[in-house]
Amino acid sequence: MRKRLSSIRPNRRQVFTAGAAVAASTVAASTVPATAATPGGLYGSGTLGSWANGTRAISTETQTRRVVETNGVYMFGDSISVQDGKSLAIRLLNRDGSQMAVNNWASRPTSGAVDALQQWASTYGLPRRILMASGSNDIFDPPKFAAQVDRAISIVGQNRTLFWVDLQVVRTAQTAAVQLADQRNSSWLNMQLYDAQKKYPNLRIIRWAEWLWVKPYRLANYLRDGVHPSVPLGQDARNELIVQSLTQR
Repeated sequence: MRKRLSSIRPNRRQVFTAGAAVAASTVAASTVPATAATPGGLYGSGTLGSWANGTRAISTETQTRRVVETNGVYMFGDSISVQDGKSLAIRLLNRDGSQMAVNNWASRPTSGAVDALQQWASTYGLPRRILMASGSNDIFDPPKFAAQVDRAISIVGQNRTLFWVDLQVVRTAQTAAVQLADQRNSSWLNMQLYDAQKKYPNLRIIRWAEWLWVKPYRLANYLRDGVHPSVPLGQDARNELIVQSLTQR
């Protein structure tokens, strides 16, 4: 798997032209989709509903402090990360011994993820690597995303690395018009990430969306609903891309 994934280097144009850690404490609530929405909205994808009761996986204080002490990895994500976070933490631990603390919350937009980053930075401090796997729920209001990337960078500072997984959201259960809006808005969010990378040398983008679009059959095989990775195929592929980036020297 590692050789096959690392040998693929899709370019930016392709994606746009195509239109709980091991010791985490998980709090289960009513399950809310990664992109729970109500009709309407300014950008064609609908509007984001409340995420307060979304399923979440948040590491214990003990685990979080241990990650800072051992200079491991913080992860902040949405329902994709609630699903895949434990598997990712195990893969990372097996790869280079790094521990991971997670703060993953279904349906949470990036503003909430950055709020959580700020809270952990103030309470526990930060390790040298921070992973943001957030943005799927920002398709409903894309213009606000860039400011959240800037906020995250300001919290992380210049001496740490901020890793960010790019976005691919096309909810296959929605109408064709909504699916088109989802893809357009995903691309819009990714453009903001790429523009931020030009400003911030310590921002590294993990190009999951581009990896999917290189061979379009992957969209059906590696995603189960146009958003969440299939298990185990998509989960393993996405987590391997993330781990390769986190452990690259």
